[in-house]
Amino acid sequence: MAAYLQWRRFVFFDRETVKEPPGPDGAAGKPFELPPGIAVCDSGRGSLVFGDILRQIWFLPRSLQLSNFQAYKLRVTHLYQLKQHSILVSVGEDEEGINPLVKVWNLEKRDGGNPLCTRIFPAIPGNKPTVVSCLTVHENLNFMAIGFADGSVVLTKGDITRDRHSKTQILHEGSYPVTGLAFRQSGKTTHLFVVTTENIQSYMLSAKDYPHLELDTHGCGLHCSSLSDPSQDLQFIVAGNECVYLYQPDERGPCFAFEGQKLIVHWYRGYLIIVSRDRKTSPKSEFAGNEAQNADKQVLNIYDLCNKFIAYSSIFDDIVDVLAEWGSLYVLTRDGKIHVLQEKDTQTKLEMLFRKNLFEMAINLAKSHHLDSDGLSEIFRQYGDHLYNKGNHDGAIQQYIRTIGKLEPSYVIRKFLDAQRIHNLTAYLQTLHLQSLANADHTTLLLNCYTKLKDSSKLEEFIKTSESEVHFDVETAIKVLRQAGYYSHAVYLAEKHMHHEWYLKIQLEDIKNYEEALCYIGKLPFDQAESNMKRYGKTLMHQVPNKTTELLKALCTDYRPLGDSEGPGMLEGKKANSEEFIPVFANNSRELKAFLEHMTEVQADSPQGVYDTLLELRLQNWAHEQDEQIKEKLHNEALTLLKSGRFKTVFDKALILCQMHNFKDGVLYLYEQGKLFQQIMHYHMQNEQYKKVIEVCELYGDQEACLWEQALGYFARKEEDCKEYIAAVLKHIENKNLMPPLLVVQTLAHNSTATLSVIKDYLVNKLQKQSRQIEQDEQRIHKYREETTRIRQEIEELKARPKIFQKTKCSICTSALELPSVHFLCGHSFHQHCFESYSENDSECPTCMPENRKVMDMIRAQEQKRDLHDQFQHQLKCSNDGFSVVADYFGRGVFNKLTLITDLPSGKAAPLEAGLQRDLLMRTKRGT
Repeated sequence: MAAYLQWRRFVFFDRETVKEPPGPDGAAGKPFELPPGIAVCDSGRGSLVFGDILRQIWFLPRSLQLSNFQAYKLRVTHLYQLKQHSILVSVGEDEEGINPLVKVWNLEKRDGGNPLCTRIFPAIPGNKPTVVSCLTVHENLNFMAIGFADGSVVLTKGDITRDRHSKTQILHEGSYPVTGLAFRQSGKTTHLFVVTTENIQSYMLSAKDYPHLELDTHGCGLHCSSLSDPSQDLQFIVAGNECVYLYQPDERGPCFAFEGQKLIVHWYRGYLIIVSRDRKTSPKSEFAGNEAQNADKQVLNIYDLCNKFIAYSSIFDDIVDVLAEWGSLYVLTRDGKIHVLQEKDTQTKLEMLFRKNLFEMAINLAKSHHLDSDGLSEIFRQYGDHLYNKGNHDGAIQQYIRTIGKLEPSYVIRKFLDAQRIHNLTAYLQTLHLQSLANADHTTLLLNCYTKLKDSSKLEEFIKTSESEVHFDVETAIKVLRQAGYYSHAVYLAEKHMHHEWYLKIQLEDIKNYEEALCYIGKLPFDQAESNMKRYGKTLMHQVPNKTTELLKALCTDYRPLGDSEGPGMLEGKKANSEEFIPVFANNSRELKAFLEHMTEVQADSPQGVYDTLLELRLQNWAHEQDEQIKEKLHNEALTLLKSGRFKTVFDKALILCQMHNFKDGVLYLYEQGKLFQQIMHYHMQNEQYKKVIEVCELYGDQEACLWEQALGYFARKEEDCKEYIAAVLKHIENKNLMPPLLVVQTLAHNSTATLSVIKDYLVNKLQKQSRQIEQDEQRIHKYREETTRIRQEIEELKARPKIFQKTKCSICTSALELPSVHFLCGHSFHQHCFESYSENDSECPTCMPENRKVMDMIRAQEQKRDLHDQFQHQLKCSNDGFSVVADYFGRGVFNKLTLITDLPSGKAAPLEAGLQRDLLMRTKRGT
């Protein structure tokens, strides 16, 4: 039970008296007055409806233009205006005595200017005439209930506007007058509340036989019951003189101790309206709670049951009824005046509450008025500011928390940065994160609060939320925890949320747990494992070299993360570039050698840098090794690596490495592979290995003839007795005719130990060969002269004598010649069809044409060369810059050697005339 004496009173309604419209002269209208004798009233469909004791029904629209019609012959006793239909139901009397009639009016249809009366029937329960006490109609037009003073209730089911489609029956009989009726519709279930002066009952009209339930054993007077709206769950309100009770169809609900004799009860927009007078001056009557037994002042109270305050309270003179229409309340008094109560807007009401610092009530009021979230947030902010100024920081932070999402967090944070209020700030920041509205700065601040409070349990609870509930920036949290020294918490976050770089950074730089970090890298996907090994490999190699080397081996061969659920062969492993990890092994040559040797064994196509580094490493070990047996082993390993064929593309680099470490066998091998025969010989010359020099000449002299010349010059410069070696060199020079004799003599002249006897045999043999060559040349000259004479004679014969063709076979198909045939002066004959098939033109012999073309091309080239020679000589003489002319001709390829058939040996052909030379060549070719 709630005592209303504790409820605050407010003036949330403005009271005015309804006045007539201003006159034509603009003068203010006088108070509006209703016609006298108004007995009943109702409202709906845009009008206030009145019934008087003079048989009239009046309609008052918003324009205050009264209209009326005669509904009964004697008086109107009850009215009910439906809210969703233009249907008015009235009860009145047409004749003296107890004979009430019910009339149903259709206000949208007219009958002679008056509303159409669609139905008339007597309101009598059975055969016992009695007075109608109350009336109610269901909005679906299928139910109408009439209560009587003898305790009976008549229910009309069906279309209430027609006699034919409805059925009337007595629903309730009792000993006490019925004072109130109300239909309650919930889904498809319909209930009828019946209240008398002594009890309250509920009937279920949607069930067969209309089962009923008695809800209470006390009732109320007339007009002292009503039905609430959905905000109060459509409860039936019964106002007794001591309390106001609320009922559900099956039970009694809460009650409120509102004292005073209740005269009128209504429900309006979530408010309970009660008109009452003081019990001391108005004793309770058994029936008709609003009978005008005296003219005492009456109090109208408007209660807000949800928020538990009195929204308005005022005193009126003898209230007839309170009506709701056009968004306002209209209070009718017995003197015919109408007073309007206009509810203030929500903002005005809230400001009134703010001025009184009633923030809790303002919040509840705003919620009941369905104020938007922005409006509520502003109330929470003002409430929080009020509590903060009073020093109630705990209460203030709770209100500020309710503004999250609307109020800028910095507004609150600045107020609670003081160290003494860190608990409040922590609570605010926690909620901010839970609602996923925190940024990185908020996360930083919250974690700093935890660390300053040393609240490890809260810190763990914050960071160990499930992944789906993470409400903070993880990276920021890791940074703050690391900075505060909470390494284990930071590592937990980094591992859980897969911030691999932060995990490794903390493990390696702060915790120094190198093995754990290495194991973690081994569980990462390939790309991340590769990048992190490049970043932290040197540190790990320095601390845990063996395990780091093993991980690198796996990473560069067939990497699969540790704990990978994929079976073997299900997922192809990836490989890193092993060359990129060589810098990781700085100052760890033993591990580097093991890594490189492993890579060359399991991956023959390893990058070139791997082989280069391995070669350098083996050469270094070989050069610094003192033990002869180990040194020999290292020597063989280095040479084997060189001979693996992996250094062809980096020949120079390998050669430099071998030279730097004085690896003689490797240098010679590379010289040989690079065909640097002169360097091989120079190497032996520097070491004065004469036999090796001769061996090099014998091995490679055929590929590079100048080796013998260099060997002769080398031995010639030696002051030692090198006759044996000089003789061997001269013999080969003589056999291959590598040097002119004069040059041989000049070369050996520098050697004081080389006497004439050393080159005697060479010179004699050389002179004999030259004598034989002279004799051969003279014989060839004689032969060419005779041939020239013969050719000239043939030319003359062709010019002066006829040519007889005696060929009997075709030169192409070798078959016997038949006419028609084709003959050429060269002596070849052809069938005409063979000639046409094989010849390219009609003027040349198909057999001689290839040779003739070669000769003609040779002659043409000689003529072009002659022309170029003349032009070159002319430009050279006329130019100021002879070098540029020569360079230009070099660029054009003029001095390039042009070979058409074969170059004639120099000095073999005598100078001939151009024409004779051409004839000679052509003739020579034909004769072959």
